[in-house]
Amino acid sequence: MARCDIFCTVVDNLGDIGVCWRLARQLAEEYGFRVRLWVDDLVSLSCLCPGASVDATSQQIGAVEVRRWDAEFPLVDVADVVIEAFACDPPATYIAEMARRDVPPVWINLEYLSAEDWVEGCHLLPSTGSGTRLTKYFFFPGFTPQTGGLIREHGLTDARKAFDAVARAEFLRRLGIQSGKNELLVSLFCYRNLSLPGLLGHWSSSETPIRVLTLAGLPTEQVGQWLGGSLSPGAEVRRGSLTVNALPFIPQEDFDRMLWSCDLNFVRGEDSFVRAQLARQPFVWQIYTQTEQTHLVKLEAFLARFLKGFPQANSVRRFWDAWNKELDVVPAWREFAAVLPEVRSRCEEWANLLDRVPDLANNLARFVERTMGSACSRGSTDASGECR
Repeated sequence: MARCDIFCTVVDNLGDIGVCWRLARQLAEEYGFRVRLWVDDLVSLSCLCPGASVDATSQQIGAVEVRRWDAEFPLVDVADVVIEAFACDPPATYIAEMARRDVPPVWINLEYLSAEDWVEGCHLLPSTGSGTRLTKYFFFPGFTPQTGGLIREHGLTDARKAFDAVARAEFLRRLGIQSGKNELLVSLFCYRNLSLPGLLGHWSSSETPIRVLTLAGLPTEQVGQWLGGSLSPGAEVRRGSLTVNALPFIPQEDFDRMLWSCDLNFVRGEDSFVRAQLARQPFVWQIYTQTEQTHLVKLEAFLARFLKGFPQANSVRRFWDAWNKELDVVPAWREFAAVLPEVRSRCEEWANLLDRVPDLANNLARFVERTMGSACSRGSTDASGECR
């Protein structure tokens, strides 16, 4: 059984730890890795996993050992597989121990997700620039078989298809939500966005009743400010045709069910972006802003793939563009809302395409198996026959 250390630094928001926690659990539960997750912000982890302690140096959560990544890093045995999430760099002392091993560990830099064409050529490229004999491999998530794929647990697609109207109603009831039959149910998980107040104002005078589920953090804060105050978890507020429900932080499994339950999902960053695609419902992505507007290039690369051959592509593009550039989105919203049934069909087709691409944990496990096998042939094994 291979040992795996995953290193995660939480820069801001919850995207980094969201990806790492899903991956850690899947590698441990489905592929038998003995996983240690090193994370420098246990508070962020506790938002996604309510059972997590924010103070413990070491804790076992399900099949994953979670270790607090402190500035003074302890002396520990190096794992067989080392995954640094988003180029966060393991501690120097740990890298030195990696280099001392007879058979070096498989060292992987898990990169950010992108739909750009160049990703296919860079996936699994090795790098030897660490100043040691170690080789680091770049592992790129993506949307094609030539990339690392997306995090998609075994059975997720079947679970989504089995989530029927009865299950949906029960789930919403558990969240304290009684959604009307003709309401448009919308989830809102976004960064602060200058377009949001104008959109909320338009929704409040909409002919169609709209219920918005705001996620804890920035979305609830900004909606609360628009309402003239603050929103506490569990609060429900109405303004004309608009009803707002403020949700508490919810575990990742419930976040998925929320996406399945809604008619439209506003998502951000990487983790929620991927889960919205797998939810098979219309979604709007707010990409993380980067300098020199490079994020807009990444946004267009995804839209080019997602909307290829879709007759209503321009209606989707105009709204996504206005939302990400923080413009007046109301005119584009009217056009986008009118084609939501067609967008829903396209999301089903897109999810079916993604289901045919091997998932990220599967690709990663197979790559590790190949690489460790090659390393063992050049090195030595212990009494059990495993690399040491």
